[in-house]
Amino acid sequence: MKVSTLLQSGKPLFSFEFFPPKTPRGEAALFRTLHELKPLKPAFVSITYGAGGSERNKTAEWAARIQNEVGLPAMAHLTCVGSTREELLARLHEYARAGVENIMALRGDPPQGAREFQPVAGGFRYAAELVALIRAEFGDRFTVAGGAYPEGHIEAVSLEADLRHLKQKVEAGLDFVVTQLFFNNALYFGFVERARRIGIQVPIVPGLMPITDLAQVRRFMDLCGASIPGPLLSRLERAQSPEEVLEIGVEHATRQAQELLEAGAPGLHLYTLNKSPATRRVMQNLQMVLR
Repeated sequence: MKVSTLLQSGKPLFSFEFFPPKTPRGEAALFRTLHELKPLKPAFVSITYGAGGSERNKTAEWAARIQNEVGLPAMAHLTCVGSTREELLARLHEYARAGVENIMALRGDPPQGAREFQPVAGGFRYAAELVALIRAEFGDRFTVAGGAYPEGHIEAVSLEADLRHLKQKVEAGLDFVVTQLFFNNALYFGFVERARRIGIQVPIVPGLMPITDLAQVRRFMDLCGASIPGPLLSRLERAQSPEEVLEIGVEHATRQAQELLEAGAPGLHLYTLNKSPATRRVMQNLQMVLR
């Protein structure tokens, strides 16, 4: 099922993100997580390309397995990292053969150890070029989503410049965008307002990560430039156990999600880290408060 078709319903869409596991044990854990979350009936689940494109060879395989073995619509990530135009085109044909109908088109982060993004010879520097390739070669064969950054991309010289890059991606053919994680809804609302002001009209789906491990979230913050509100950070730092951190994280994510949906957000994209408990609890909480 193409996500662009589902978006036309006007109903909020819920989706979950996973990364390709590296070990048999990780594979078993991911399948368990997928089956635990399947009853929540997500509109789609996305499978990443791995940091720096490290798991690129597994993305199509996992997207196909999620659709065929679990029975959930999949969105396969595709990044420009380490690939020429011809290699990206080959990957797109691989996705099509695997039955993938939805793609998250991203520039991607530099490989581990690299200080800045450098395209390979014959590759792309910007996600907009990848989106344009998909549309030129495949037309509407795929729903194409892209990334957005309420606090600005970590490499952007300004929020305005970052929005201009987003507009270029949308004009190249994006159907909708999903935001990087954020913990303060004012950032999302301000971002959407600025985007609309410059003519970006596609749906902007907020991305949320229920905090379950403060140290892990700090690493994500360093990588993507996200921030945690002071009062929330203080509560997390005072937590006496992992269970208390989970309780605080689920409570905050539930409040975020409720406010976003009540304000008209087109859905929610939850970053699961391949685990189900926090995502399940947030979704169950939402079912109770939004009845």
